[in-house]
Amino acid sequence: MEKKKKKFRLFDAVLMAVCVILVVESAAPAAAIGPSQFFWWGLLLLLFFLPYGLISAELGTTYDDEGGIYDWVKRAFGRRWGGRVAWLYWVNFPIWMASLAVLFTGVITQIFGLELSIPVVIAIQLIFIWVISAISCFPVSDSKWILNIAAIFKVFIMVSLGGLGIYFAINNGMANDLSPQNLLPDFSIDSLAFISVIIFNFLGFEVVTTMAGDMENPKKQIPQAIIFGGILIAFFYLLAAFGMGAAIPTSELSTSGGLIDSFIMLVGSVNPFVIAVGIMFMFTLAANLVSWALGVNYVAMYAARNNDLPKVFRIVNPKNDMPIGASILNGVVASILVIAAPFIPNENIFWAFFALNVVALLASYIMMFPAFLRLRKIDPDRERPFKVPGGPVVLRLITYVPMVLLIITLIFSIVPLDFSEAELGTKIPILVGSILAIVIGEICIHFAGKDKEKLEGVSVNENN
Repeated sequence: MEKKKKKFRLFDAVLMAVCVILVVESAAPAAAIGPSQFFWWGLLLLLFFLPYGLISAELGTTYDDEGGIYDWVKRAFGRRWGGRVAWLYWVNFPIWMASLAVLFTGVITQIFGLELSIPVVIAIQLIFIWVISAISCFPVSDSKWILNIAAIFKVFIMVSLGGLGIYFAINNGMANDLSPQNLLPDFSIDSLAFISVIIFNFLGFEVVTTMAGDMENPKKQIPQAIIFGGILIAFFYLLAAFGMGAAIPTSELSTSGGLIDSFIMLVGSVNPFVIAVGIMFMFTLAANLVSWALGVNYVAMYAARNNDLPKVFRIVNPKNDMPIGASILNGVVASILVIAAPFIPNENIFWAFFALNVVALLASYIMMFPAFLRLRKIDPDRERPFKVPGGPVVLRLITYVPMVLLIITLIFSIVPLDFSEAELGTKIPILVGSILAIVIGEICIHFAGKDKEKLEGVSVNENN
């Protein structure tokens, strides 16, 4: 008798969404918005995450190529735009890896009270980077235990921080005023610059849509997973944010050390519990990169095979077909950044790298939304296992509202909105880094296209 295939349940889909999307290190930058973050979480959950989840669900189940977001945009708008999306989607990863390497050593100094020399710090960061790069050269199934343990650690950290915050607030009061007027957005420059982090915290749901074929009823379960997963993710982030808000005034909250600082403030000292939390936190930093590496590297490899990115991304391990070219390049770029970091005049180098990574990733998603609408128009007869409900007006709203939100948050993140020293010092490096990343991407895409033209020319001559 044939064994019945085990179906992917709604609970599994929700859990997967929480595990992939919940990123502990971005809790502190989001909390830096202040009490008004609670308003922004609710608003962006409705106006961004819900339409983004529905659109990625339809595209992910309709076009299940390994190229993902690159393939969707290329089908809709051609190879140039597909290449740009693939480049931005990839380049954010080594920048993110560098930022987490910086944060990793920062946590070590926080919980163990060490003063490390610059060469030792760089050496630890390079080990972190190349261990991740090595793990990324093997199938994710080989490192599944890392992701499972990290998921448990993430929930434990968030719940512990929230629980301690509630206990602290009851006994000592809040470090921040949570009166109704403070919960409303103040639209200050400082707050608006961090809204991109909340959107960043919602990205990654397209991974869940790959399980549609194993679901009992994807048309029903996928939107349920979006709603329940989004609510749970927002709950965990807000729980952690409440804990940080109870412990540290927003004006004193560090975007890099805020999470561990909050635990220290809440329990009174660096004790074994804080050290254990710090070790768990460091483990989740590595696991976050492992969980995203496969998707990012495959998109880059797929684009390179279509001559839309440089040839180096095509290199695979012949034994397991893993994209080792992308993994090695990730390590090289991240290594260059952490070696250069001590010479960059920025007090918070974690935020400088992290913000640049957020900008690149958010920019890569902009074209996904109009691609959804265009593919509905130019490819109407393709079977769609999950189809976003609604008429023309609804479809346009869920396409353009999140796209406009992405563009606006990117402007707030990289464009100085006044001439203050703090604003210029924070935004100019991110703006310059973003422009540099785009220019390098255009050069890579141009030469990759030249290679494609040569190959097509050779093919035509052979046929003649």
